[in-house]
Amino acid sequence: MHRELLGLTSREVERLLRHYGFVLDRIEGSHQQYIGFVREMKRRATVIKNQKRFAPKTLSTMIRQSGLTEQEWLEALK
Repeated sequence: MHRELLGLTSREVERLLRHYGFVLDRIEGSHQQYIGFVREMKRRATVIKNQKRFAPKTLSTMIRQSGLTEQEWLEALK
């Protein structure tokens, strides 16, 4: 995983998902679920609210759930 992605906060992840057209679908406790369409497929990504830094495995799971590549996440951060 790229170094720049490891320091992402929950707000940055939310901003990134909205950049790609995801919208907040629902909130369950501290978990927010965003839905969006990526490459004509409906995707659901879960983001933990108020997280200052995500564990690499958690971040990897969010990237996989979104259907975007790490490169697309990096481009959205610029």
